[in-house]
Amino acid sequence: MTVPASNSLPPDPVLVAFNRFGLGARPGDREMLAGDPRGYLRAELRQADIAMISLDDPAYAGLLGSTPAIQASMAANFQLQRERTAAAQPATASAQAVPAQALPAQITPAHPALAPAPTDKPVVPQVEATLFRAEAQARFDKAVRAKAGFVERLVCFWSNHFCVSVAKDILIEASAGAFEREAIRPFVLGRFADMLLAVEHHPAMLLNLDNQQSVGPDSRAGSNRKRGLNENLAREILELHTLGVGSGYSQADVTSFARILTGWTMAGRDGRLGEPGNFVFNANAHEPGDAVLLGKTYPAGGMGQAEAALNDIARHPATALHIATKLARHFIADTPPPSAIARLAKVFAKTDGNLRALAAALIAIPEAWSTPLAKMRSPFDYVVAIRRATGPGPAKDPGQSLGWLNALGEPLWQPPGPNGFPDGADGWASAEGMKIRLDIAWQAARQAGDIGNPNDMLDVLIGPAASPETRQAIARAESKQQGLALLLMAPEFQRR
Repeated sequence: MTVPASNSLPPDPVLVAFNRFGLGARPGDREMLAGDPRGYLRAELRQADIAMISLDDPAYAGLLGSTPAIQASMAANFQLQRERTAAAQPATASAQAVPAQALPAQITPAHPALAPAPTDKPVVPQVEATLFRAEAQARFDKAVRAKAGFVERLVCFWSNHFCVSVAKDILIEASAGAFEREAIRPFVLGRFADMLLAVEHHPAMLLNLDNQQSVGPDSRAGSNRKRGLNENLAREILELHTLGVGSGYSQADVTSFARILTGWTMAGRDGRLGEPGNFVFNANAHEPGDAVLLGKTYPAGGMGQAEAALNDIARHPATALHIATKLARHFIADTPPPSAIARLAKVFAKTDGNLRALAAALIAIPEAWSTPLAKMRSPFDYVVAIRRATGPGPAKDPGQSLGWLNALGEPLWQPPGPNGFPDGADGWASAEGMKIRLDIAWQAARQAGDIGNPNDMLDVLIGPAASPETRQAIARAESKQQGLALLLMAPEFQRR
């Protein structure tokens, strides 16, 4: 079954709530929203700590904070290097001949499951892979267990907006999930400026955009000229995280901002600058003196100079417009109504970037409920919607879901660039992509338990929005599994 143009899909309010704003209905969910879909979404925004994943929750045992996760990776790879060095020595060489310093006690792995293997065995599985899979399972579990899933959709939106890639560095692979839990989830219904500061301070972002390599030309560390200024973090903050392309900043602003951000780094394994894996400010690498950014002079002030600049940029009118445009594009339409963008930008500016107020304004926009469901579900949305509809699969095993995301071109926490994964229908609606979705739908249908009558399940998940064509195709299915697979490929299931 192909996914046709969506102008035939009526904007049923319950389907809009689950598909446009949420992560798809589960059996029994539609009844919860039937009376007041908007009110149900607003109530989700009022729940305290709804976005959080607590390390005290037994369901998420095995997760580590970013600092111990990075330390575990450092420790495992330090040991692996020692083993390789020892293996390369002549058989008669003594253990003392191996040129390696003692491992500092403070980066001993903090979780027993992550302790390196004995020295005569390879580290299998890799610490980073173990951490990544635990974090992936926590994210899938949180998404499947959510009621409507609006806040989880916001988490995914902001995590893609402030994206890091596990392909960049093994330390990012170890800490990408912790980055989302520490820098995105606590602020997803808070202030944009606070999220921005948390993101740009985080070791995963500093590693992802190479700021640990950036040294002020006139700093004490820059005097040896072995390393220079790296503009990656500064450029992506201005271009992607805040102001947006075409907002009026210049190359001179990028260079000046890069100088302001020098010294923002992560402490290394040797602990010379601080606890390994932690954010630290290296004053020796910071460019001294005043700096001009977007026409404003920021006095010399160490780490506070960059924090002041970030706070101002977070409140810039161009940032409000950029964020409003991306939110409207993500939740309403690939070409969002200008009136919706203007309304969101006004709320952003008026509330000092209050993201809870911004989310509430989004679901209050009339066009969000009247615009046809024309956007294609992203691979993550689609995989989670399948899990919610048919069951989550084996407990604590994210392998198949991760495999599906890889096949669909959206590997978890591995975007193709710092601008994240695409947000338009064209990015996911290719012929090859639809073929892979069909294969996944068949796999999920074969693995599902006793779902009963697929026609009844269509009413449970889609309701009155199901078209006559969809109903007819499922009614003619030769088996329950075929009927379920057709349901999972139906336009009403694929579109949001």
